[in-house]
Amino acid sequence: MFQRVTTAVALAAAFLTVPATAPPVADAAPPGDRDVIATLFQWNWDSVATACRDQLGPDGYGAVQVSPPSEHVVLGDQGHPWWQDYQPVSYSLDRTRRGTRAEFAAMVQTCHDAGVQVYTDVVVNHMTGQEDCGNGSAGSGYCHYEYGAAGYGYDDFHHCGRNGNDDIVDYGDRYEVQNCELVNLADLATESDYVRDRIGAYLNDLLSLGVDGFRIDAAKHMPASDVGAILDRLSGPAYIYQETLYGAGEPVTPDEYLGNGDVYDQRYARDIARIFDSERLSYLREFGTAVPSEQVVVFIDNHDSQRGGETLSYHDGARYSLANAFMLAWPVGTPKIMSSYTYSDYDAGPPSDSAGNTTDADCASAAWQCEHDWQPIRNMVGFHNEVGDEPVVHWWDNGNDTIAFGRGDNGYVVINDESGPVTGRSFQTGLPQGTYCDVLHGDVEGGTCTGPTYTVDAGGWFRADVGAHDGVALHTGARV
Repeated sequence: MFQRVTTAVALAAAFLTVPATAPPVADAAPPGDRDVIATLFQWNWDSVATACRDQLGPDGYGAVQVSPPSEHVVLGDQGHPWWQDYQPVSYSLDRTRRGTRAEFAAMVQTCHDAGVQVYTDVVVNHMTGQEDCGNGSAGSGYCHYEYGAAGYGYDDFHHCGRNGNDDIVDYGDRYEVQNCELVNLADLATESDYVRDRIGAYLNDLLSLGVDGFRIDAAKHMPASDVGAILDRLSGPAYIYQETLYGAGEPVTPDEYLGNGDVYDQRYARDIARIFDSERLSYLREFGTAVPSEQVVVFIDNHDSQRGGETLSYHDGARYSLANAFMLAWPVGTPKIMSSYTYSDYDAGPPSDSAGNTTDADCASAAWQCEHDWQPIRNMVGFHNEVGDEPVVHWWDNGNDTIAFGRGDNGYVVINDESGPVTGRSFQTGLPQGTYCDVLHGDVEGGTCTGPTYTVDAGGWFRADVGAHDGVALHTGARV
């Protein structure tokens, strides 16, 4: 049986200690005026640093979300699937398939130098789901329920005694959801002060390297009070958003977690997909969220939903760009942009070398999608920053799949998801008189636009022909 005491002594040297005084509470909102988050899913640390310097900072992104920075299982016999990273072996940062601790620290510094905050996806609900013993990405040995390098033994996990294998079966049963195993993943007893201390030490280690916030993976599978108790152990402020996926009729709901910080609610993405795919964009006039806007992180897709086919994704091409344009123009939630690699099956991991280490991201390669750098999406980040908290004004729709609206006197967007063009239409805006670059199709360079321009007259009107599955976006930061 694993001996906790000796391992815990060794861990003390590796992690920051839990503060004796009450730490600042988790930030309830992303700090700063630039709040758009780019998720660089499975990118290695060096590539994240390069993207912060060359793309995210210059394009106005406020933060980058990176994949879990902890030692994980290595599943070479299964082709190194993406989800191996969501099975921690220890909380060591020494080696993941994305790089070393030193490379991680350098990435954080580079992103900060570019004005981009760093949020990490953290897996603290569970450890591995492998029945066989093995070695993690940094060489640590482990068995199911025995993780010496993390300081955990058998008694640090739930053994719920349900369904013959301890797995969750009934999502209508709160006890099962929060005490049984998610697809055999060893479920940590987060009600234990010892477990909370270990997780808190891991998060504080990341904070010591300059990390600014955390996406709490699988938060729904921990009671909100357990998540709160872990966050009480933080040594400093951090932006918190919790994965609390809503299920109709389920007892665990996102609003339970609002006291801990923001929530990550997939209903927004599902609703957007449904409206684009089978309803009318005109329905978006009153579009909102069940969770208060100031506490929800919204997105068009994430790494789970794009594989499950329940939301739009890069596979939808121009319509996906339009959906992101709407999200970035509409005043609901904190927007998060997904940036993917190309995959052909659900399990496919990122582009890697023969040892399973993620290769450098190359946005010019077909292996990487880099949606964050698609012209319509990156330029709508600038639109989002320019319009700020301005209200929605001058809404227009055709009763079907063409909509247009302004944001105060700072911006105006037209979205046409019809199968044919909208021609000869004049649009009323609140924009000052002048000539504007259409940022969905052009960049402002040296005072000129690389794409089409539109002239707004003294009354705020402009005329445009808008192609099928296309749009126009103008804002005061893109006048030429």
